[in-house]
Parts: sequence; structure tokens; C-alpha cells
Amino acid sequence: MASYNKVLLMGNLTRDIEIKQFSGGTSVGKLGLAVNEKYKDRNDQWVERVNFIDCDVFGRKAEVMAQYLTKGSPVFIEGKLRLDTWQDKNDGSNRSKLKVVIDNFQFVGGGQGGGGNQGGGAPRQANNADGGSDAQGGGSGHENYGEPVSADDIPF
Repeated sequence: MASYNKVLLMGNLTRDIEIKQFSGGTSVGKLGLAVNEKYKDRNDQWVERVNFIDCDVFGRKAEVMAQYLTKGSPVFIEGKLRLDTWQDKNDGSNRSKLKVVIDNFQFVGGGQGGGGNQGGGAPRQANNADGGSDAQGGGSGHENYGEPVSADDIPF
């Protein structure tokens, strides 16, 4: 059976990103994301509900996110769902938690230009006068997809 696991979320950080280092030197960032949802109730009144989502991010992306994002910062994330399971230390019962593992992210709002700043290794694209989309000249715009982000690449 085929499967597909992709999550796209835009919300605000509920706390500062907590960075930990694995013994091999790889970073992991743990963060909470608040995502608002609006819907009409039975009385045709608009109701807003907040969903709180725990997320993990690894490597250089974790470090960049922790450096530039703080509690309340808006961010757009792309990732996948992962179910963590463990046994409770107190009573030995099986526990589980669904979280998002972040593959890419984009800064939202703020900064010099008022929004749309990209991060997390996302491709940099700009519309050229000749109709091309690659900011680095002539390609598809995806040549650098997934590469680490250096601090010099951050516009603010």
C-alpha cells in the first residue's frame, strides 16, 4: 500500500527553541507551534481554536531556527508526522505522542522586507525580467535545496 507523510503548518512559536547536542555533535531543536483554526459553530458564530503542536528539527536548521526565532515568532514549516512511543518510568504503561519532524522552514513576517524571507535550505527564487526563476542564474531554482544555511544567508 502506498503512503505519503507531509505536513505544512504556519503558526507562532509557543516557547524559545530548546537546543540539545547528541554525542556525535548533531543538534536537535525542540519547539512548540500554536496554529489557529477558525470555524463556524452550530449557531453560525465564528469560533477560534488553537492547536498546540510539538516539533523537532535537526542539524544546522535547528541552530538557525534557534538563532533567529523566539517565543511568539511566526514561522512556516514543512515536515512529516512521527509517533514517538515509550514506557512510562513511574508505572510502566505504554505512552505515545504524535509530533512533527521539520524538514524545511520559512521565516514569516518581520525582517527587512516585511515577510517572505526563506530559511532552512529552501530554494531561493526571484522572478527575473526574462521570466526565469533562479536567483543564481538560469536553473530551476532547486539546485541548493536541502543544503545547510549559513548565517550570511539570513537577510536580517
